[in-house]
Amino acid sequence: MRTKVGLWIDHEKAVVVAMTPRGEEMLVIQSKVEKQRGRFAGIRSTTPYEAQQVSADDSRQRKLTGKLNIYYDAVIASIRGAGVILIFGPSEAKGELKKRLTRASLGDRIVAIETVGRITDRQIAAKVREYFRVNSASEQEWQLRGRTNKKSRRPFK
Repeated sequence: MRTKVGLWIDHEKAVVVAMTPRGEEMLVIQSKVEKQRGRFAGIRSTTPYEAQQVSADDSRQRKLTGKLNIYYDAVIASIRGAGVILIFGPSEAKGELKKRLTRASLGDRIVAIETVGRITDRQIAAKVREYFRVNSASEQEWQLRGRTNKKSRRPFK
């Protein structure tokens, strides 16, 4: 049995649920990325030379991108041994991670990407269990009929 991994990801944390032959394992990875601060209530300051006191947007963006790169590298390292990967979550972090997985030659292991709101860790584990239970049953049914696409191991449509 190949390791099946379900991953709920956001810019703040990632919850990795691995379905292994030994059982179910859960790992939580915190990003340590702070939200970018804006101006108080969107009001501009009237003090002179205020722009020199605030760091430039591009330097803040570089810091944020650097921290996100470290975070995505940690997530990829935790799922590198997976045979099948399900990605879901509420934000654009799913798409960013998919691009990084494709660059790391792991993009062909992704079976689905879904948009799901904020849910608890137990609900994440239940969703991963349910997804792989339903899909493994349908895959076994197609294999019994001999209609499996050998390259992708998915049923023909």
